[in-house]
Amino acid sequence: MPTLVTSTLDLQLFNMDAKDRKTGTCREGNFKSLVQRKTVQATNTGGLSREETSQWSLSLDRLLSSKYGIKIFQAFLKSEFSDENLEFWAVCEDYKKIRCSFRMSFKAKKIFKLYIRAEAPREINIDHKTRELIRSNMKVPSMVCFDDAQKIVYGLMEKDSYPRFLRSDVYRTLLDSTPPSRTL
Repeated sequence: MPTLVTSTLDLQLFNMDAKDRKTGTCREGNFKSLVQRKTVQATNTGGLSREETSQWSLSLDRLLSSKYGIKIFQAFLKSEFSDENLEFWAVCEDYKKIRCSFRMSFKAKKIFKLYIRAEAPREINIDHKTRELIRSNMKVPSMVCFDDAQKIVYGLMEKDSYPRFLRSDVYRTLLDSTPPSRTL
């Protein structure tokens, strides 16, 4: 499954041991500070403007539709060890684009095992009724078999992690460090 962010930050996340994850530290110091530094570095080379960055505060949709926004939001969620919802949402978006029924069935089973079933490695927080509906839908997977769970996850992000992101030092530092757009 492709990840949303591929960088040295991801490698540092991957290489952190369990003790580091609990304490929020890594070889390069405080993990949240590391996320901030990497975010600012990416901004300085990526052409991200203050206008685009400030647009992210208007809605979660704006944030998720931005190439940079989704990467930075994912890095923030990883720093809080709560990136499974965003990951699931993105996987569902990709799943909806599948047209081959064999491939759809294969991918649906993979998504179910990773995110939906009880005790799944990246289990998302959904109610029992939704989980059972998806289990039933798995008999003949369709483009919409994960829609209810995706809506629940989106709502959780919108009410919880997205507001935390907007209040975070990562986002505040990013707003302060991005240059205004240049007009000709």
